[in-house]
Amino acid sequence: MKRAFLILMVLALFAGMLPGCAPAAQPTKAPDQPVKIDFWFAMSGKTGEVVQTMVKRFNESQNEVFVTATFQGSYDDEINKLKAGLQSKNVPAVVQIYDLGTRLLTDLKVITPMQDFIDKEKFDISDIEKNILNYYTVDGKLQSMPFNSSNPVLYYNKDMFKAANLDPEKPPRTWAEVAEYSRKLTKKDASGKTVQYGNSFAFYGWFFEQWMAVSGQYYTNNENGRKARATEATFNNDRGVALLEWWKSMIDEGISQNLGRSTTDTKKAFDAGTVAMTLDSTAALRDRVDAAAGKFELGVGFLPRQNEEDYGKAGTIIGGASLWILNARPQAEQDAAWKFVKFMVAAEQQAFWHINTGYYPVHAKGYNHPDDVAWREKYPQFQVAIDQLHMAPTNNVTAGGLIGVFPEARQTVEKAIEAYMTGTTPTAKQALDEAARSITQSIQDYNDTVK
Repeated sequence: MKRAFLILMVLALFAGMLPGCAPAAQPTKAPDQPVKIDFWFAMSGKTGEVVQTMVKRFNESQNEVFVTATFQGSYDDEINKLKAGLQSKNVPAVVQIYDLGTRLLTDLKVITPMQDFIDKEKFDISDIEKNILNYYTVDGKLQSMPFNSSNPVLYYNKDMFKAANLDPEKPPRTWAEVAEYSRKLTKKDASGKTVQYGNSFAFYGWFFEQWMAVSGQYYTNNENGRKARATEATFNNDRGVALLEWWKSMIDEGISQNLGRSTTDTKKAFDAGTVAMTLDSTAALRDRVDAAAGKFELGVGFLPRQNEEDYGKAGTIIGGASLWILNARPQAEQDAAWKFVKFMVAAEQQAFWHINTGYYPVHAKGYNHPDDVAWREKYPQFQVAIDQLHMAPTNNVTAGGLIGVFPEARQTVEKAIEAYMTGTTPTAKQALDEAARSITQSIQDYNDTVK
């Protein structure tokens, strides 16, 4: 009986191997659903459309993570929504926060530092721009991943330069040259009304911070709050005073148009051809290229320094924003957010970002992407911004100020500049002293809450 049973078993197995006699297929495990995460961002218009395109590219590139990107308004609107959401843990897995929020987000202890993911995976960040990493590194850890990075450049109208017998390939490099060029570029009609100004620079706190940095000056004590926590503002020095006095002297002379604090107004005036030079972020470069098309030839130069010697000693600070991963979300969402972050800063994506906006590729190999190389050949203005980034040394001056009340501080400085420019405050020294006292008090009050 045993022998017969064994023979039957062998025959049954053999039959299962014959064509048409395969055993019934076993049910397969259903594929896992992608981890869904939310991404908050604060970029509108064309730039916001580029962000959404990049998110779509990520979602289509794999099936493990699905990102829903939501515009949250301005940078200030977004950070306020985030602070409100933290109470109920109604926050995204990843959020884009502007540079000014670095100290605050770090102090709130609501994020998982990027350094944790980098160390766990041994992720190579050697190709991420060093001076951009430097800004977002606090207490020896990279807190967030750089995403959209920029600094200010001088935009100028080459056609107006030619008409004024100025070399269109040589923009002014010093404050004295800006004034000299502006005199030649300013035009009046027969009635004596000014119809073209040499320049117009918005009373923007970020410009003030940048001018202090290229002069080698710290914004706060303790080396910008990088060596130890900042306790007072220190920008009310001789360099700060000289900056405001030079700026106001051009307005008083009538060669610089006072358009107030809004960069939107100075950009409109430049695009319309009523001012020959203006300052703005490298992030505005694509818009300026498009606005000038068919009207005039656009020139781009370095942010002018007080002296030629400053070019070899200091450099600009990074502006823009970075990507943060929130620790209030489950670990699976945080890990999914990390995959998304890595995609967004990859060389190919950063080349796409650079071409379509003007923000630097934070990944240096983005410059080598064929599309980026071809774009810079067509529009060499983009190369000027890159050169300015790379000429800046990596130190605590170019790292920028690190304080928890930076949004408030920037507005305080803007009000001080405006008060001096309009004559409400009689001297530049008084304006900066008052601003520094106010900001110092705010810094100390903030530090007390952190303690």
